[in-house]
Amino acid sequence: MQFGIFSVGDVTTDPTTGRTPTEAERIKAMVTIALKAEEAGLDVFATGEHHNPPFVPSSPTTMLGYIAARTERLILSTSTTLITTNDPVKIAEDFAMLQHLADGRVDLMMGRGNTGPVYPWFGKDIREGIPLAIENYHLLHRLWREDVVDWEGKYRTPLQSFTSTPRPLDGAPPFVWHGSIRSPQIAEQAAYYGDGFFANHIFWPKEHFMRLIELYRRRYEHYGHGAADQAIVGLGGQVFMRKNSQDAVNEFRPYFDNAPVYGHGPSLEEFTEETPLTVGSPQQVIDRTLSFRDHFGDYQRQLFLMDHAGLPLKTVLEQIDILGEEVVPVLRKEFEALRPAHVPATAPTHADLVAAARPAAAPGTKEEEEEAVR
Repeated sequence: MQFGIFSVGDVTTDPTTGRTPTEAERIKAMVTIALKAEEAGLDVFATGEHHNPPFVPSSPTTMLGYIAARTERLILSTSTTLITTNDPVKIAEDFAMLQHLADGRVDLMMGRGNTGPVYPWFGKDIREGIPLAIENYHLLHRLWREDVVDWEGKYRTPLQSFTSTPRPLDGAPPFVWHGSIRSPQIAEQAAYYGDGFFANHIFWPKEHFMRLIELYRRRYEHYGHGAADQAIVGLGGQVFMRKNSQDAVNEFRPYFDNAPVYGHGPSLEEFTEETPLTVGSPQQVIDRTLSFRDHFGDYQRQLFLMDHAGLPLKTVLEQIDILGEEVVPVLRKEFEALRPAHVPATAPTHADLVAAARPAAAPGTKEEEEEAVR
């Protein structure tokens, strides 16, 4: 199973000190967090995409390319690439370029984002969000798999004999996740293509995401990609840990209370009861995360949000150390012991995708087979 960190890249005032990091500090902090994730033995670092304050990651491939040059093993991903407001041609070329630079350590998550004004900023209509997601991804899927594309759709100018460059590394496009917190149409889209489905269930109760994931699994099987329990599922989550659970609650509470998304709303206790947010000891995080399997079935990727709401970089790095040393090793062992042999343990890597793309070798004659053995 793959474990990692995702960041939304918010620039938030630390409520305990009143200090707000600069954009440069926050961008460099995200890089430091990615490097720490690899050092701690995690598998994935993912960045969001935003085009408005208080967020800084407007160019995910720029950041991930820089991180690629400073890491060796880490899978580099996005926790949203805006399929609705980005040009599919630019996505195809940017991520193929990143593939080459990172030697294939790349995948990405398509999403519509949660900032309504981004649509007019890029000349789009939010009322067309779902049709944009469907049409743009259909074009992107073709651009990565066909050397020459003729295209005519509703939302961009036609393409005639177009080849996106560079071509995907080794002829294998990056693995794609479709992320959604609310839309069954996106779960259906992920199932249709046999892609992954990522439920970032950090805000809503589990029952909502159980329905979306069950739909995705059922439709994945319907489209012939495998059994429902073999569908590729990823989950989000947020944790804050200290050795003593009450210390964790006391330290995290001011950050929770003033968080830009859920601050000044339900109490910390109410929020942890209704959502996957876990604030407590490492063992509590282990127990809570293992319970996700009971709700969603076996899944392949777990990403944690750890740098949100103004937490100091020093604290975030401490959290990643705890995650890597005390939590993830136990989770790997426990999830693997529970996973049936026919269910994929991880999302497909670049090597997996290259191997799957190779045509089966034609059967040789008996003489050829004997010669091969000799």
